[in-house]
Amino acid sequence: MTAAVPLMLSASSLLAAPASRSAAETETRSLDELYRAAIAEGGKLVVYAGGDTPNSSAGLEQMFKKRFPEIQVRIVTDLSKYHDTRIDQQLARGRLEVDVAHLQTLHDFERWKAEGQLLPYKPLDWDAIGAEYKDPDGAFHAISMIAFSNSYNTNALSAADAPRNAVDYLNPKLKGQICLTYPQDDDAVLFQFDRIVSAHGWDYMDRLMNQDVLWVRGTVPSRIVVQEGKRAATFTASGAFAAAANSPLRFVLPSSDDFLSWPQTAAIFREAPNKAAAKLYLSWMASRETAISRTNQWSVRRDVPIPGGYKPISDYNTDPLRFRMFMQDRARIERLRFQFEQIIGPVAGPNPTGVNGIYLVNL
Repeated sequence: MTAAVPLMLSASSLLAAPASRSAAETETRSLDELYRAAIAEGGKLVVYAGGDTPNSSAGLEQMFKKRFPEIQVRIVTDLSKYHDTRIDQQLARGRLEVDVAHLQTLHDFERWKAEGQLLPYKPLDWDAIGAEYKDPDGAFHAISMIAFSNSYNTNALSAADAPRNAVDYLNPKLKGQICLTYPQDDDAVLFQFDRIVSAHGWDYMDRLMNQDVLWVRGTVPSRIVVQEGKRAATFTASGAFAAAANSPLRFVLPSSDDFLSWPQTAAIFREAPNKAAAKLYLSWMASRETAISRTNQWSVRRDVPIPGGYKPISDYNTDPLRFRMFMQDRARIERLRFQFEQIIGPVAGPNPTGVNGIYLVNL
């Protein structure tokens, strides 16, 4: 077996980034008071959201519009690795379009904090968010928990035959029935493959390549392929703990392997054009009502019910802070990308969101 390269970082050290210019006090204004302040500011808001399908934040955008109809809001979804580059370009040009970003690229938030690019803000219900999921100065905090694991189609596989652990995907019966996201194209998926190779060796990849895998760009696209019955199973996607009515898709955790989970993280930029609206948005996102309506796995709040009869995340074989540590070592990630590309081949296909350009919104 190939041993994993140790990461010389601790969870506590990752939340101890250099202090912001000023720490924030916890928000005391109500949502309605924040709403009035946002209207007085101009009533506009631009959010960049990490994701990999077109307009996948449309539902969230409509929820916000329904609650705050006088705010012109645009939530643009794109791969986090493109959004962070876009933000850096805007900052370098001295014209920032975005107010709030919530992204998978967790390492960016410590960097932006160290560079003085973030506006410290502790939203309403700050104390309800787990301490391990927020910067103590309020520079950034988690808005949701995401876990990747197995999804299968019940029309193709029974629960007994559905793969649960990495080695199950090597079953000859699954040849031509697997859809996976390119690991070299997505750091979360890269983390999964790094974990698998660390446990089973690089020979695992040789055997997996003999399974006639369908490789796609994007994690939601891999889940959609399975949901539509084009392939039977994937392990490179998130999914709801409680299956949707009439859906053949089932999301299941491993029976013995560990699995990926991480806190999707958000921040306001110091140069944000619409700071009052940004504060309204993050306080609304942090509210218990919004968290309950958006949560289909675990929540970063301690008081939100877990759907599907699942137990607290601490009861499972996952560490939500481990991915944050993985994301810090950019040189190692770059090496891993090329190693997997040598085996799988280059990434094929356009950006799955269809989003292009440095500036995206005209409100």
